[in-house]
Amino acid sequence: MSSTEALTRLSKELGGAQPPPSIGRLEDGQLTLLADAVRRERERRASGLGDAAEEALKLVPALARGPVRRILFK
Repeated sequence: MSSTEALTRLSKELGGAQPPPSIGRLEDGQLTLLADAVRRERERRASGLGDAAEEALKLVPALARGPVRRILFK
């Protein structure tokens, strides 16, 4: 993977934000490793948010959980 491709991938993992110019000094392998680490962290956080939302739903009365879940997670 070229540096340009690796920087594009990293930018995509950052939600379209441009990485700082100093990141461009990293080698291709390092850029790929960084992009993978950012992706894994985003997935971990998303999973944690989903788990927290499910825990919060336990505070909603049982009869209302289904409708509340459908409203929140459309």
